[in-house]
Amino acid sequence: MTISIHSPLVDQLDQCLPQTQCTLCTYPRCREYAQAIAQGDADINQCPPGGDITISALSNLLGVQAKPLNEKHGTHEPKVIALIHENQCIGCKLCIKACPVDCIVGGPKLMHTVIADECTGCKLCIPVCPTDCISLIDPPSSEKGPISRWPGYAVEQVNKARINTEKKLSRIEVRAQQRQQQRQKTEREQMKKEIQEALRRKSSGLNTSAQ
Repeated sequence: MTISIHSPLVDQLDQCLPQTQCTLCTYPRCREYAQAIAQGDADINQCPPGGDITISALSNLLGVQAKPLNEKHGTHEPKVIALIHENQCIGCKLCIKACPVDCIVGGPKLMHTVIADECTGCKLCIPVCPTDCISLIDPPSSEKGPISRWPGYAVEQVNKARINTEKKLSRIEVRAQQRQQQRQKTEREQMKKEIQEALRRKSSGLNTSAQ
């Protein structure tokens, strides 16, 4: 059974997830995990950051029995955030590309910085850093606005992480389409040149024969 990723049920399931976008559940983002649960392709206990809180929310929504976190996907730990040691940063942008919620800012060959209030602690920036200049630290003592059902995660942060992930994926899709269109344009132009060259050679050969 295939359920649309934009269906009301997927929306409800997605609201039960902390939006860390960490991929520990084996899906590329929280919404795909929610879709997999709706389709019966994934279990409700695959989200280590959400832990028992997420499992309880999912079990109540679906009317199924709660179960322990499947530690094959990791263990539940207190929230941490990334910190870039800027004196070691070489500006390679790999962490920016890896960050699913766009909470790292910086330019090519310039120092990068993590926006602490927006970091979900997904840890995806750690393995891609070639200089090991990213550490994990405790989040700021005071989060902006009310705290969500997950300790350490403000409601505003959870909602913004969901929105920023959607925006980043949309940008990636648009750029992929633009690259595809450019490739197709280049191929058409190359084909046109080859046809024109073939016609030129044929015309040249006919003129030679006529002489």
